[in-house]
Amino acid sequence: MGRLVSVNVGMPKNVQWRDKTVYTGIWKTPVDGPVMVRRLNIDGDGQGDLGGHGGEQRAVMVYQAESYDFWMHYLNRGDLVPGHFGENFTITGLSDQEVCIGDRYRIGDAEFEVTQPRVTCFRVGLRLDEPEMPNLLVSQHRPGFYFRVITEGHVQAGDDIVRTRRGRHELSVADVDALLYLPNRNPPTLRKVVDVPALSPGWQQSFNDMLASGEESAPEIGVGPGWNGFRPLRVTAVRRESPSVLSIRFESDDHAPLPPPRPGQYLTVRLPGAGDPIPLRSYSLSGDPVAGDYRISVKREECGLASRWLHAHIEPGSVIEAAAPAAISISPTTTGRWC
Repeated sequence: MGRLVSVNVGMPKNVQWRDKTVYTGIWKTPVDGPVMVRRLNIDGDGQGDLGGHGGEQRAVMVYQAESYDFWMHYLNRGDLVPGHFGENFTITGLSDQEVCIGDRYRIGDAEFEVTQPRVTCFRVGLRLDEPEMPNLLVSQHRPGFYFRVITEGHVQAGDDIVRTRRGRHELSVADVDALLYLPNRNPPTLRKVVDVPALSPGWQQSFNDMLASGEESAPEIGVGPGWNGFRPLRVTAVRRESPSVLSIRFESDDHAPLPPPRPGQYLTVRLPGAGDPIPLRSYSLSGDPVAGDYRISVKREECGLASRWLHAHIEPGSVIEAAAPAAISISPTTTGRWC
């Protein structure tokens, strides 16, 4: 049995971060006494980016006290308190390795269903002033997860967390998160996950697209010179080559030269804010291989979620997340299409 350690809420606000203003609700603080949890939110709480957070499938963000202990040791931090990871519920006793998509839990007067792992966008790195946090949450298998509200009601710190139903196929939060973001996907697990009705529609779509494109065995992200997992890259220049083609240059977020790519390699990027789950796309590298930065060119597709978002929103100073250049494109062109 788990326990609710803290209920945390906060309204979105503008925050200065690396010469940009970010509108975010990731600052959460504990509240005392009973709090009403409704279908779309907790009273007193809000989200800044409704494209990537909030809504029925992500009404309540959950993170574990045990993960706080882990990160305080890993990061050598003594200042982490409930709400620091942007979670609404700080809990104990239910790890990401144990909790499964589709599990239902009763807390206080309310009942909840696990819908998906945390969307690891850059805002958690902003909040902790640790730019690598989105990648670390995945690589260390500690993403946290979201609840859908089955029955509205009051909850408060100290409430027991009682499981009322086990999710279909018993696929853990950590395993489902790794299935999307890490290499060496397990094909039987990929086929099972699309059969979990509680999994949020965005994640369902991504996994169905992988199956449809024959992407059951994932290529190694970041094989060769570079880095493991994903890291932030900053946009340095945007050039419109034609009405439908945009060229984008990236540099390391710390301004260090990027490893030179090999001929024929792709850059796989994640685009926080463009959708949920965060879309992954691969684009051919088209710049000078010894320039110390990366260049891609993106054609705007009328039905393409990522290309439309890039053409509408990317600008110098924007930050995306990228895997090291690889020789294989990992994202089908149909993923996340609107038409």
